[in-house]
Amino acid sequence: MKSIKIDMSLDDIINNMIDKLKLLVHFDRISFLLLANETLKLSHVYPKGSYSLDIGSTIPKEQSLYWSTLDQRQTILRSLTDTQDNFYEKQYLAILDLKSILVIPIYSKNKRIGVLSIGRKQQIDWSLDDLAFLEQLTDHLAVSIENVELYGQVLRSKQEWEDTFKAVDDMIIVFDQKGNVIQFNDAVQHFLQSTKLTKISLLAEHCEPLVKETFKSQKAGHEEIHFRNQIICELSTYPLVNNEQVIYGVIAYIKDVTEKRKMEVQLIHSGKLAAIGEMAAGVAHELNSPLTAILGNSQLILRDVKDHDPLFPLLTDIKNCGNRCKRIINSLLTFSRQEEFVFKACAINDAVNETLNLLKYQLQKEEVVIKTDLQEDIPLIEGNQAQIEQIIINLLLNAKDALEEALSDKKEVLIKTWFQYNEVHLSVTDNGIGIEEERLAEIFHPFHTTKSSKEGTGLGLSVSIGIAKSHGGTIDVHSKLKKGSTFILRLPAASTKIGGAV
Repeated sequence: MKSIKIDMSLDDIINNMIDKLKLLVHFDRISFLLLANETLKLSHVYPKGSYSLDIGSTIPKEQSLYWSTLDQRQTILRSLTDTQDNFYEKQYLAILDLKSILVIPIYSKNKRIGVLSIGRKQQIDWSLDDLAFLEQLTDHLAVSIENVELYGQVLRSKQEWEDTFKAVDDMIIVFDQKGNVIQFNDAVQHFLQSTKLTKISLLAEHCEPLVKETFKSQKAGHEEIHFRNQIICELSTYPLVNNEQVIYGVIAYIKDVTEKRKMEVQLIHSGKLAAIGEMAAGVAHELNSPLTAILGNSQLILRDVKDHDPLFPLLTDIKNCGNRCKRIINSLLTFSRQEEFVFKACAINDAVNETLNLLKYQLQKEEVVIKTDLQEDIPLIEGNQAQIEQIIINLLLNAKDALEEALSDKKEVLIKTWFQYNEVHLSVTDNGIGIEEERLAEIFHPFHTTKSSKEGTGLGLSVSIGIAKSHGGTIDVHSKLKKGSTFILRLPAASTKIGGAV
């Protein structure tokens, strides 16, 4: 029994015992049956293969010799040649040519563990010393089996805790009393790789002040910590206390809330845009009244003014500018109108023209030359024109910003539409500063921007790609640093797409 260790399996314990037992006691067959959930099952047989019941077979309680010795907690010796003595196991043991069977209950204190069965092929009486030895052996064996079960439960509990610890998506770090990291889960490793932090100690430094405060106050603490690349995390610390109420460690729970914060900013920004839209609509309606008077009066006066009159070109200019203002106001009202976006057949060229009515003056003020190459017979698309205009506005404003950064003497933007492969294409090309190759994969991510917080939010392209996908299309980009960029909006033609509402 001294050779049995707590971390040995049950198979190893029994094999170890049998190897030594066969040197001390004569037997032809030995078997072990274990009790679990009030079910007695055959678990081990020696020599291997010397059984007529399969390993794992359940022993019924009725007329069972094994159950009798277990219930009575008494060693039982039976002759298998006695025709008057019948029990369930006899028919299976007789097949093995055994003449006698000794059955010993295995108990640990008052807990039933199982049964030890020893068979002989000769009618040899057991001595009292052998029986006493075997009973003591089963007592030790019961303790060993129980210890193995308890050790297995501890290992399973430990494994379950570790699996749970690793499975948590948020970061968990355990600190000792000296502030050293003694354990952390897989989420920490993923965070280190994504943020390119080379060591766990760099992450621990951000947690150190709150961890020390938790050790000192023995109370949970909470704060927000900031990392490079604008990553924001919520840090919570909890004291680890033993049975004597002495703190021996601190758990740091770190949750990446970067996307949550960005979403909050996006909601605030969306609220501002909605307010601006309402204000713009209100201003536009207010301007319509005086604009109607200007246009009406200029047209009335023009009726009485001859072409050669010096006032004629001035009045004509007033009329044309009034009409231009009216188109801008109508476009602004359409863009800012809050309504369900119903898909219907619309022309991409009309969306371009409406957008230019809004932005042409602003672009010309920045000395940006707008060129258009619009295919006249281009098919209609199934979509919402106001949303398509929003994409074009975002692309044009980005092109304007790229031209400003380029500091080029000749600022040009080309807007082109064409039909190809059952798709309507719209491209916006500028000769601005261009985009670095490593940033091309990130430009459609929300809040990705190189502008300051006062100049942009980084939502334009992410909103645009979302609108494009809701229309069944996408946006491609081709760019070279210091040479310019081309954004291509691809949308299915009306004949290849089913309309709907978004």
